Amino acid sequence: MVVKVHGPAIASATRRVLLCLIEKEIEYEIVHVDMLNGANKTPEFLKLQPFGFVPVIEDGDYMLYESRAIIRYYAEKYKSQGTELLGKTIEERGVVEQWLEVEGQNYHQPIYDIIVQLKFNPKLGKPVDMKLVEESEQKLGKVLDIYEERLSKSKYLAGNFFSLADLSHIPFTHYLVNDVGKEYMIRDRKNVSAWWDDITSRPAWKKVLTH
Repeated sequence: MVVKVHGPAIASATRRVLLCLIEKEIEYEIVHVDMLNGANKTPEFLKLQPFGFVPVIEDGDYMLYESRAIIRYYAEKYKSQGTELLGKTIEERGVVEQWLEVEGQNYHQPIYDIIVQLKFNPKLGKPVDMKLVEESEQKLGKVLDIYEERLSKSKYLAGNFFSLADLSHIPFTHYLVNDVGKEYMIRDRKNVSAWWDDITSRPAWKKVLTH
């Protein structure tokens, strides 16, 4: 069965899901949601996702939203197919979940604030809050210092295997490195830089960028 992914293909959270589906060799179809014209706030879409965010997956009669929940779901459902993204033991799974939580709770907010202020606000004609950018950069720098230490001991965040923990970082960090002039935050940290080059050289991510 082909999974329907509702959301713009270029949205970061949608990319997180597409990346997982490709790594797990799951067939999918993108159902575009025109967020610039408010398609995510229509009554039809709100029946799928009451908060009006993307993506939403439609897997037969099964519906699910929130990108991190979706990638956990597919990594578990198709555990024996494609790339193993959860670890082979319960201990490895625990570390994957730990770093997924770190991404969601410590990494995401400061990088999100930087990207919204420097990439999206100018396009939308909104003012840029440079004080928030500076504060977020300091917060993100402290998190990345912890990553630098972690990645001095293992190739990937959860160990010596690529996992959901690494995958979940890619879409927003792509903007940081390529679009907002903050590449040094990754490049000035030797281990983080090597990790970034490794995880973004994967064929699945290259395919996501073609959408």
